[in-house]
Amino acid sequence: MLLGKSRTYHDPLHGAITLDGDDPVEALLIRLIDTPEFQRLRRIRQLDTASLTFHGAEGSRFTHSLGVMALTRRAFDQILQRYPYLAGHRAAVLSAALLHDLGHGPFSHAGEEMFGSQHEVWTRRLLQSPAIAKVLENYDSELTAALEQIFTKQYPVPLAYQLVSSQLDCDRLDYLQRDSYFTGAKYGQLDLDRILMAMSYDPITQRLVVNRKGLVAIEHYLTVRYFMYLQVYNHPKNLASRFTLTKIYERAKLLLRSGEIEADRIVKAWLSQDPQTLNCEQYLAADDIVFTYHLHRWRESNDRILVDLCRRYLDRDIFKATDISDKSLSDREASLEAWQAKLRMQGLDPEYYCGIRVALTKGYTLYQQGIEIQTTQGLKDIAQLSPLVQTLSQPIQRAWLVHPR
Repeated sequence: MLLGKSRTYHDPLHGAITLDGDDPVEALLIRLIDTPEFQRLRRIRQLDTASLTFHGAEGSRFTHSLGVMALTRRAFDQILQRYPYLAGHRAAVLSAALLHDLGHGPFSHAGEEMFGSQHEVWTRRLLQSPAIAKVLENYDSELTAALEQIFTKQYPVPLAYQLVSSQLDCDRLDYLQRDSYFTGAKYGQLDLDRILMAMSYDPITQRLVVNRKGLVAIEHYLTVRYFMYLQVYNHPKNLASRFTLTKIYERAKLLLRSGEIEADRIVKAWLSQDPQTLNCEQYLAADDIVFTYHLHRWRESNDRILVDLCRRYLDRDIFKATDISDKSLSDREASLEAWQAKLRMQGLDPEYYCGIRVALTKGYTLYQQGIEIQTTQGLKDIAQLSPLVQTLSQPIQRAWLVHPR
């Protein structure tokens, strides 16, 4: 593999992220970043529709992915100093951290809800896309298989995938801080240095573990995560914005089938078939720009419902979300039926103008493998040691009735 120039990305959170072109693994990362498949992530927002609630929430999956790679490099290289025999896993670990979100489609998680795509599945499929496959093969013919094992949690050294996807991973560490920064929320301030210093490796189980002295920093991290979900990710205006966008594409699917509206071949493919059956070219050609452009086109259509919904989304005339969490299921349904009747009297189709959205917030789950703390009695799950984490393990469900103002 030919080595090349170094590369520096100036990140608002992590400062200068420099990749050393004379380091074979970091030269590999530079080549992966320069592929069209990875550059596409610049055109997909990290927080899908959240910019309609938090106006600064316009960061991209590209920016987040670089941040995850930078944090993973810090964590892994620190562990590597104590366990140098792990060096052979560095290329797979850092490549997985960089590419973990490669499969995200238009509107990120909101798009998954609307279209039924699964970014984890597509991340693995896109390892076979032309440019990515070539870069990986040129570095090591076994690297693609290693990444597949990491993404499916089958890698022989669990540390490799736990740094990327677990209850305490570099993905979450980056997005909590990054999303807090761009939304202006103050919930996401982490003691990142202490958390990374506390991360360690257990040679017996080969898993990611945490030093006992890092317990308080991890408790704080889980509390931050809990509040970010409660106050940012599941914010009622976010749910209302997603509701509006979902109804737009539901209506568009119906009108496309009857030939009443037009769309380009990529959007037609996404709306006429299961996104999991698309080919790589169709998947990679889709991003936020392509799909938002169609909202502008459909705003000029002849369908009154589609025109109004597109206008509402583009002009931020979004629906209201009324908290009905304290109501019984029967009372929630009664509230919905009352709004449906009101909308019919106004000549509006309740199918597109009201609904119930439910969000579940939980600060800590075992998620295949929980956070393990090193103690003098061996490894213990953090919930066994922390009453706070036990409390955060209890889910909170909230429900909203979405309707016009």
